[in-house]
Amino acid sequence: MNRINVGVIGAGWVGGIRANACAIHPLVDELHVAEINPARAAEIAAETGAVRVTDDWKELVNSPQIDAVIIASTPESQRFPIVRATLEAGKHVLIEKPVAPTPAEADEAIALCDAGNLKLAIGYTRRFDPKYAYINKAIKAGQIGEPVTCLVSRNITREIGAKIKGRSKMSPAAMGGTHSIDFLLWCLQPRLPVKVYSQQSGKLFNKVSDTPDHQWIMVTMDDGTTITAGSGWVLPLGYPQYSQSWIEIVGTEGALTVDDTHREIQMNTTAHGIRYPLSSMPGEPVDHVFAGAMVSETNHFIDAVARDRPVLANAREARLVMDVTMAADLSAETGQPVDLGVRS
Repeated sequence: MNRINVGVIGAGWVGGIRANACAIHPLVDELHVAEINPARAAEIAAETGAVRVTDDWKELVNSPQIDAVIIASTPESQRFPIVRATLEAGKHVLIEKPVAPTPAEADEAIALCDAGNLKLAIGYTRRFDPKYAYINKAIKAGQIGEPVTCLVSRNITREIGAKIKGRSKMSPAAMGGTHSIDFLLWCLQPRLPVKVYSQQSGKLFNKVSDTPDHQWIMVTMDDGTTITAGSGWVLPLGYPQYSQSWIEIVGTEGALTVDDTHREIQMNTTAHGIRYPLSSMPGEPVDHVFAGAMVSETNHFIDAVARDRPVLANAREARLVMDVTMAADLSAETGQPVDLGVRS
């Protein structure tokens, strides 16, 4: 086991969380950051003590001393050239979802990983939330018998929705829904999806963009288990970056119900009314601790590279999630179910 040098490309909200996690990880020797916003670059340099902060991501990719790169830049649709260049340079990668804009590019990334014996981890942060990990363990241990039907309803505030629609035309399925689909496919392994049906709703953002407000996805698995996943971004403004989810898993011998709406802590002030701290999806720093899953996910990636262990959310799994979310968007457009077929 060796200490490693890590580069972080994009140091905004998510990239900043990951950069700060790298800065204090005992297996990280040097931290390098690429950020094009000068003010944010100065902030992240002060926060992390990075040995290099540059506005050119190619400096990090081409640096022989860097072992692994975390790609958190936006817009999402323009990340793949960075992924390709980083893998071609022989560096391990953690990229925020989705793995690539198209299936062909996802397959290219997988081929580069295989050829270079590289790790490509996908930022499916829900896998690192204890509640979600518990559901996965309970289902795979057979504690509720055979799963019959699974529901995840996830909503975030319109503040985040406005940011997403301003930088991308990606649907709720491809942005928020992809977390739910990945989570449920993970829990149901080795079952595979065979049919997808989806509908979208738009009464707010679609007036000013091509982006719907909400999307429901129904997936049939090869053993008959059904998945229903809803994702939207029009909750009223409240606590910044607020996210809430409701999960129900029903099986032949039991059921799991998880309230992930973050209502256990309430802050009520005359200036802002009721807010729910610690309710964002990635999590938030609180003095000396970090409440949330994204730091755990970042630590896992660092450990996987330094100790040469498999990553939990890999590119092949992300490719399957892409199949489902792209089928959902096609179904929403045509109004018809999409047959994925049975794959081995």
